[in-house]
Amino acid sequence: MAPNLLVLGGTTEATALCRALAETGIRGTISFAGRVARPVRQPLPQRVGGFGGVDGLGRYLHRHGITHVVDATHPFAAQMSRNAIAACRAAQLPLVALTRTPWVAGPGDCWTHVPGIPEAVAALDRPAEPVMLAIGRQNLPAFSVRPQHRYLLRLVDPPASPPPFPDHHVIIDRGPFCVESDLALMKGHGISLVVSKNAGGTGAYAKIAAARILGLQVIMIDRPYVPPRPELHEISAVLDWIAHAPTDLGV
Repeated sequence: MAPNLLVLGGTTEATALCRALAETGIRGTISFAGRVARPVRQPLPQRVGGFGGVDGLGRYLHRHGITHVVDATHPFAAQMSRNAIAACRAAQLPLVALTRTPWVAGPGDCWTHVPGIPEAVAALDRPAEPVMLAIGRQNLPAFSVRPQHRYLLRLVDPPASPPPFPDHHVIIDRGPFCVESDLALMKGHGISLVVSKNAGGTGAYAKIAAARILGLQVIMIDRPYVPPRPELHEISAVLDWIAHAPTDLGV
């Protein structure tokens, strides 16, 4: 049976994988959660929106004759990843995650690790300072209880409503970013603290490298737990997996 993939997307890695699939003639569909208003145009057919939990995803897999699933979602899209594991296990379909290697603190980094958004909010219970809040627009309301800071927000899409901070500056931009521009951005806004999710990879790393150069503290939000599953980090490895993965075994 010729492969028919479902790629759970939303990352630059997912776009690169879809480009490789199209070039090699492998059939597939990429799915987006719909949280970004202007998703990057894909070389494969695409769908937008949720599946309706594990059962809804299972029905989609069966209805569309999916043979392989590649989870290339953002490392913080943990619920979608959990649903994919459960649905593929129930359907006895092979699943692999195309993941970004997490960032690891090195010499010169000043990180404070926190396990989630609530703990990052608690860490900002401190005197007012200029903060680069690099956590995406969905999590902004949680930080409204820390209104004393001056926030720099870099978002992919304009917020639907004004951010819940009396003092903020919004930049609409899409990565990948470079260290030189992020250095200039942080210096221009006098940033003294960065709050970031550990997204991993290279596209969003510039702010972490810039913070190191400037000697800034970073509040690093660790990745949420996802049950064990096969994970790969290269497009070529995923293509090899598609060629050799059994089609009658679950995760």
